[in-house]
Amino acid sequence: MRFLYPGFSVRIAGAMLAAALSFAAAAQQAPKFEVVSLTAGINLIKAEVAAAPAQRQQGLMFREKMGANDGMVFVFEGPAEVCMWMKNTLLPLSVAFIDGNGRIVNIEDMQPQTLESHCARKLVRYALEMNLGWFKQKNIKPGTVIEGLPRIEQ
Repeated sequence: MRFLYPGFSVRIAGAMLAAALSFAAAAQQAPKFEVVSLTAGINLIKAEVAAAPAQRQQGLMFREKMGANDGMVFVFEGPAEVCMWMKNTLLPLSVAFIDGNGRIVNIEDMQPQTLESHCARKLVRYALEMNLGWFKQKNIKPGTVIEGLPRIEQ
């Protein structure tokens, strides 16, 4: 007497598999981030805000595409030594490290799925990730001020 109800165990196993796949798919979906409008001179940027530690850790990981003027701004609690890496990040990106006054300190290019550190040259409050080469294409350099950055609560 192996199966009291033949097919019952198959239906249960199928339901468990479907639930597990649904959970895995939900875990892979990017969390929702607040979106702000930033400007760099005449250039408008639609930036998702990664302010909480978990949001900063997730960043743009697993994203397969990003709009031409879309990006992500990372907000840090205080002036910090900031380095970025590209673990599980599928898109090539450029990152601008920005001080508390909104002024770009330095810009670094980053290749996908690498663990190489890309660091700010001084203490910063923000990092803005855009598609690779975006800053260069728009002639945005260190010293440029980014307007509209989220206010930092002291």
